[in-house]
Amino acid sequence: MLAVRIGLLTREFPPDVYGGAGVHVEHLAPALREFVDVAVHCFGEPREGATAHAVPEALASANPALQTLGVDLSMVAALGDVDLAHSHTWYANLAGHLAKILHGIPHVVTAHSLEPRRPWKAEQLGGGYRLSSWVEQTAYESADAVIAVSAGMRQDVLDCYPALDPARVHVVHNGIDTRFYHPDPARGAVVEAGVDPERPIVVFVGRITRQKGLAHLVAAGHRIDPAAQLVLLAGAPDTPEIAEETEKAVADLRAARGNVVWVRGMLPAAKVRQMLSAATVFVCPSVYEPLGIVNLEAMACGTAVVASDVGGIPEVVDDGRTGLLVHYDEHAVDEFRTGLADAVNALLADPARAAEMGAAGRERAVAEFAWRTAAQRTVEIYRSVL
Repeated sequence: MLAVRIGLLTREFPPDVYGGAGVHVEHLAPALREFVDVAVHCFGEPREGATAHAVPEALASANPALQTLGVDLSMVAALGDVDLAHSHTWYANLAGHLAKILHGIPHVVTAHSLEPRRPWKAEQLGGGYRLSSWVEQTAYESADAVIAVSAGMRQDVLDCYPALDPARVHVVHNGIDTRFYHPDPARGAVVEAGVDPERPIVVFVGRITRQKGLAHLVAAGHRIDPAAQLVLLAGAPDTPEIAEETEKAVADLRAARGNVVWVRGMLPAAKVRQMLSAATVFVCPSVYEPLGIVNLEAMACGTAVVASDVGGIPEVVDDGRTGLLVHYDEHAVDEFRTGLADAVNALLADPARAAEMGAAGRERAVAEFAWRTAAQRTVEIYRSVL
């Protein structure tokens, strides 16, 4: 065991986990504790297993980006007893950067996504996006090490921040808890959602944001075999405009083909596991995805995956063995949507092939994406900068 104390800095921590970065920290923290002492600092209300930091009262009505920086300052003040700060997402990056300066400790950043690769966030955050972009660039360029969750993400980091020494940018793939995510025979949550478990099911899981590509899947749904149920576990729209667009697009799809089930609330993970396990095909139409933990979740549940070929997804989905990849080009959106529908229809028409891909995906998730392996590699990076 390495005799150091790590400050793990994150916006999300259980029970408040809504995205891939939160899932990452939720599972990395306990895996790291086998090798180092870990102190988790997160945003929000007090909770077990972490020190929580609330938005300062004076910033209660401020721009959300300023509220984030207020929380970060609270974190920095609490990090005097750690030997290294490890921050996750721009929300916590400034806390790590300032801790490095104030306390004279190394700062490691894990890159889950990059602000320059998410220009649509300006639609949601306005001037806050300019602030988040500045925070991210400052933290990355000054960090002692940057951990990318995929080789594709590492290249993105170097493309966006060319001032970074490539030797400081490392790859550590996300893991998956294959004891929790496994083929689940229960179907109570499936039936409760209004889905017939005896008929073909195509599932999407994700937030309603430009990044996740839900609009492309809904458009492709007009070409997907109408005998299949298209199940959208989709909520938390980024903006009222995106919410309105999605409402209209889904209504048009329902009118055209039927067999569309939209679950808007965030389901507990155990219910998502049931839905993934019941699906014939899981679809990930993201236009930007550093790795895509949700694909690992589907694979661990023994489900074939159809996904875009962006970012780190090709490092997870083995094209032709655990699923099918569809090329995404922002200048050829119609071709992408047609490709999604064709790939889904190919697996719906050949359930035996889909089942074989699902079994291969489960095997790959177990063999190659363990959280303990991710923790070991992360500790090696800690050693290199201490």
